[in-house]
Amino acid sequence: MNDNARSLVAEFIGTFALIFIGCGSVIMAGNALGSAPNAGLVATALAFGLTIAVIVSAIGPVSGGHINPAVTAGLWITGQIDAIKAATYWAAQLLGAVLAAVALQLIMPSALNEAAKLGTPEVNTGAGMGVGAAVVLEAILTFFLVFVVYGTAVNPKGAFDKVAGFPIGLVVTFGMLAGGPMTGGAMNPARWFGPALVSGTWTDWWVYIVGPLAGGIVAGLVGRVVFDTKKPSDA
Repeated sequence: MNDNARSLVAEFIGTFALIFIGCGSVIMAGNALGSAPNAGLVATALAFGLTIAVIVSAIGPVSGGHINPAVTAGLWITGQIDAIKAATYWAAQLLGAVLAAVALQLIMPSALNEAAKLGTPEVNTGAGMGVGAAVVLEAILTFFLVFVVYGTAVNPKGAFDKVAGFPIGLVVTFGMLAGGPMTGGAMNPARWFGPALVSGTWTDWWVYIVGPLAGGIVAGLVGRVVFDTKKPSDA
């Protein structure tokens, strides 16, 4: 298996793990994340964050440990990866997310799956959150995530080789604690797409595409300046 194939397999497995464990925790809470009780929110945030920390540490040396189209977009826009590699990463990530959602649908009790919509994040309009504000919230949270990815994993002076994916997992955790009650704190189009496709839940779908991708791209551009990174071809 060549390096490109290994990278795609790693991204597929990593995204599968994120959705299976993270959305599985939402399902076990018996509710969509936005209306889960505080204990459920903390447990779900930890499930997503710990999965990210462990999986990124494992596959980082193989694929970079993106497991998020917004991370891939942030690195593509600054020339860290080319367009073809970005497109294949997106395909692997989305496929992993969809198959993880299918696995959850087959394994988990149907009543819990239906109540949680397989863990599909939704905008909490009942609490007064508008879709415009939801896009901004997802963009800001994703900005923090990709900025930390840039500072730890992309920056040659970063601490990834010492602390691996732990800080990235922590960003996912605090992002979900902050944004979970309002938008689910997705910060990842694949995290939305997999359960949304399998459950047929498309409410405010564009929030989970536009917000994270915009935040990731802006974070990539800012991260390149702040951390003074160069394109691989310029090194």
